[in-house]
Amino acid sequence: MKRRTFISSIGAVSATTVLPGAESPPVLRTIDADVLVIGGGTAGTIAAVQAGRLGARTVLVESGSQLGGTTTTAGVDFPGLFHAWGKQVIAGIGWELVTEAVKLNSDDLPDFSKPTGPQHWRHQVRICGALYAALAEEACGKAGVQLRYYEFPQTVTAAPGGWRVRLAGKGTSVDVVAKQVIDCTGNASVIGLAGLPRQREKTRQPGTLIYRLGGYDLATTDMNALQAKLTSARKSGALKPTDINGTIAGFLAKGGESGNHIPGADSSTSETHTETNIRGRQALLRVLRFLKAEPAFALMNIERLQTEAGIRETFRIEGETTVMHGDYTSGRVFSDAVAHSFYPIDLHYEGGVKPKHLDEGIVPTIPLGALIPKNSKNLMVAGRCLSSDQLANSALRVQASCMAMGQAAGVTAALAARTGTTPLQVSLGDIRRELRRHGAIVPKTG
Repeated sequence: MKRRTFISSIGAVSATTVLPGAESPPVLRTIDADVLVIGGGTAGTIAAVQAGRLGARTVLVESGSQLGGTTTTAGVDFPGLFHAWGKQVIAGIGWELVTEAVKLNSDDLPDFSKPTGPQHWRHQVRICGALYAALAEEACGKAGVQLRYYEFPQTVTAAPGGWRVRLAGKGTSVDVVAKQVIDCTGNASVIGLAGLPRQREKTRQPGTLIYRLGGYDLATTDMNALQAKLTSARKSGALKPTDINGTIAGFLAKGGESGNHIPGADSSTSETHTETNIRGRQALLRVLRFLKAEPAFALMNIERLQTEAGIRETFRIEGETTVMHGDYTSGRVFSDAVAHSFYPIDLHYEGGVKPKHLDEGIVPTIPLGALIPKNSKNLMVAGRCLSSDQLANSALRVQASCMAMGQAAGVTAALAARTGTTPLQVSLGDIRRELRRHGAIVPKTG
């Protein structure tokens, strides 16, 4: 057949033939698992790798296209904090992946021996987010974790000895029958679908769309005049006050990175998440047009732009234990502590953020009970939706802490699946022993 005739025949077929399944709903299939992790972000990735390394049949579901969440998709590719007061307090699988990303990309770790004072960001580790996502994927593969992208839970119902979770995806409908489920969605979505209580604040922290601007020289810029024009643009409505946080000099000095806020940011539904991302990108356009109207910024360009805004808080669970602000700032050592956390109280508001640093020597802990929804069975969470008040959560939500609680949840769920029990009944001694065996740092409780 000649090439032209062959191409014509393809067109004829495509115009008149319905491909198999094109008009049919996807066939429902069932998968059995020991541990099902929903959400492949900061905590969920580590939870799944840990459960897999303990021999649990593990399924990891992520609604997006890559692992890493805040670190990768949202662009906060400077995770921390792993060190406090001159010593490492968080390690394990998260630290393993972060340091491998540093090494493979020929980057450098901070000097953790030097105190940071109030400049806590000096101990955050700069990494290539896309490389971290690939390494996380590799770690899942080596641990035998089944990855499922572009899927999300539709229903969550109790099943004998566990849960049945229906997943919907592109041309896919799957029921996962799992002995244990870990909700790492950041929104406690699985908890809500299971009919368990969640809590959220009336006024939540704003989100941030991370980008970086370049192509300008601050040495040639009259900052006082530019600041006056910024004030005028805010008054006229050409710019919103949250488009540029703080002074224009501070904003431009870091290329605009993390320099904006999106009030009311919400990722708990597809509609609110869509709105949040659109508002973030519109803010960028306003800033770019404002600055490029100035001769000194005529050649300004976008060096980096994330595809999604970062979300700081939505829903939290009501857990067996709730970490309160006073617990965090006093460094309370919970009797069921399974991990450390270390970060300033970091509550963002529309006008910016003023971190409140911990007193010297204080290292907070994360109790197992904060990862277990009250009166639940065979169900855990890890990440920012753990049981905590808003102020404590503003520090607990950062990456290193979420990695630590993800690893603790992964161990606990795998052991519960192995022994046929529920997370609250798993031996704390066994949990801590396995955490240490897999490189985690466990708080001393007595």
